[in-house]
Parts: sequence; structure tokens; C-alpha cells
Amino acid sequence: MGRHDVAPDLDPAAIRSFTKSLLTDLRALEHVLESGRIESGVRRFGAEQELFLVDRAWRPAPLAMEILEQLDDPRFTTELARFNLEINLDPFPFGQDTFSRVEDELIELVGRVRHIAQGLGATVALTGILPTLSKSDLSLDNITPKARYHALNEATTRMRGGPYRLQIEGTDELHIEHESVMLESCNTSFQGHFQVDAADFP
Repeated sequence: MGRHDVAPDLDPAAIRSFTKSLLTDLRALEHVLESGRIESGVRRFGAEQELFLVDRAWRPAPLAMEILEQLDDPRFTTELARFNLEINLDPFPFGQDTFSRVEDELIELVGRVRHIAQGLGATVALTGILPTLSKSDLSLDNITPKARYHALNEATTRMRGGPYRLQIEGTDELHIEHESVMLESCNTSFQGHFQVDAADFP
């Protein structure tokens, strides 16, 4: 999932080859699970924290690549937009102090991003949806300049066969059409990962 070496223009033969490789990998995983040759008896908790980069007016600040270069730490990575970042926290053994350790690491790592961002006239916003976003922020000018994100946009747009439509119903309603996958960059989240034994997973 974390590989960025994506070919933007895949022909049908390349897609078939990829699909065949994916199915082979799934069969290999099935074999490992059935043979019991997978770690067991250990529970761990890890997490991802996505965030917005914003300027002094709390508008999106497309500085992710510059900040990542200064961080130089594999726990930080790109997201779809140049105003988003993702932090991958270390997995900790699940026990009495797990969530305190997660909190401590999260505070430290967000603090590192905030420190570098401040030197660039920006800061960090931890929010589900950034209320200062406008449709103009969601142009492909702000897509992260890596082949995987352009390939994602091209593939999903081709599958849709038309514009992306977003409808949020409630007291205030939103109906919007957009030409790219950049609508997805409107939200960030905290995602927890809990490792259990394979037999317990279902």
C-alpha cells in the first residue's frame, strides 16, 4: 500500500499481470494462515494520524513536500493533497499503558510538524473537515506530486465515467460536483490498528 512507484499509463496486459500477481499474493496469504505460520499470541495497537496544514488565516497551506523534506523520518508520509500529511505511529504491545504511549508519541510527532510548519508561516489543524476549504483549493494544482496520486485520480475518474458528486444532507445541505478525486482531500482522520491472532480476526 505504501509503494509510490506507480506507472501512470497501464495497458490491459499490465493490468492483467497485476491482477494475476495480486491473486497469487492472496493465495500465499491463505496458505500462511492455514499452515499456522503467522505470528500469534501477541496483540499490538498502532495508529495513523492525518492532518491539515494551514496558513495564518487557517486556509490550506500546500507545504507537505517541503515539510516532509525537513522531517526526514519514515513515520511521516504524503496524503492526496499537498495540504495534508499522514503520521504513522509505532505499534505498541497492547497493555495497560498503550494509549498513554500512543498519546505521547502523537504529541511529539505533531509537535515536530508544527515546529517546521511555523518556520514556513503555517501550522497544523487536526480536524475532520477543514471549514476554510473552498472548491478552488481542490484543483489538481494541489494534488501531491507523486505518480500514485495521479494514477489514482485517472483510474477512479475513468471508472466513474463522469464528475464526482457529493451530497451531504442535514440542517445545512451541500450538493457539489467536482472533476477530480481531490474531494477526498477535504477530510482527515485518526485510524487505529489493532493486531489480533488470525483465528480471532473473523
